Amino acid sequence: MFEPNGFGQRSIVTSLGRMVYYTAESAPWNINESSAELPPLVFLHGFGGGSSAYEWSKVYPAFVDEYQILAPDLIGWGRSEHPEKNYKIEDYLTTITEFLEQTCSTPAIVIASSLTAAFTIRVAIQRPDLFKSLILVTPSGLSDFGEDYGQSLLSQIVKTPFLDRVLYFTGIANPAGIYGFLHNRQFAQPDRIYPEIVAAYLTSAQQPNAEYAALSFVGGDLCFDLSLYISQLITPTGIIWGEKSSFTSPETGERLANLNPTAIKVFQKIDNVGLTPHLELPAVTIGVIRQFLKML
Repeated sequence: MFEPNGFGQRSIVTSLGRMVYYTAESAPWNINESSAELPPLVFLHGFGGGSSAYEWSKVYPAFVDEYQILAPDLIGWGRSEHPEKNYKIEDYLTTITEFLEQTCSTPAIVIASSLTAAFTIRVAIQRPDLFKSLILVTPSGLSDFGEDYGQSLLSQIVKTPFLDRVLYFTGIANPAGIYGFLHNRQFAQPDRIYPEIVAAYLTSAQQPNAEYAALSFVGGDLCFDLSLYISQLITPTGIIWGEKSSFTSPETGERLANLNPTAIKVFQKIDNVGLTPHLELPAVTIGVIRQFLKML
């Protein structure tokens, strides 16, 4: 929605519709024929009111010289298509796979956050040939170790017909709702939430049919227990965790990492940030990612 200078919009067609993505195309970047031969570095955003590839837009320009950057809006979010449906886990496992198949000519390094990072682990288990390594920020199925988010009060309320739409448009898809979501769920320090961030999330949240994916997420239809899968991962992986993540604590993150020390090479907690350190402290996140790229 608010892509950095020099990044253009392209798209592919998935089984659920057109998926838009952003890649470097023009000045100030030195783009030439050899740029297409750079190894792919894919950035996948998480879920929440108004999520989109904007979430990674303060980070991915730092890697243009070394990688072919690919940052999609997932189906149901941003500028990608928004099918009118109740979204299921398989929808995202399938479309993430299709995106990698169509855009990456070699195994990709994939950087993903929160629930999408958990989906990416499952895709990497199913299709390890698509991945070179993973860097994951707060990967969680949001029902880990038997905690059933789908039975929470909020989840049950959101599943109430008509009331779900009212809650979305009055509680999320407006400036106060977006700010409240960022303040309460994504950021440790509210003074780091500047107007552009709110505007980018709001623009995504107000796209036609944007409520379908968001309500599927809040209603718990996309949540699962990552602890049942993570031991099957074989792709070299590094994990970043915000110390003050409100959805899932660093202690839960360490429990998940300890289930597979063979694949998960490093676990790094970042102090005084929430669920999205890449928006809250992008320079620090860039530095940690660079360290991980060397290690993995």
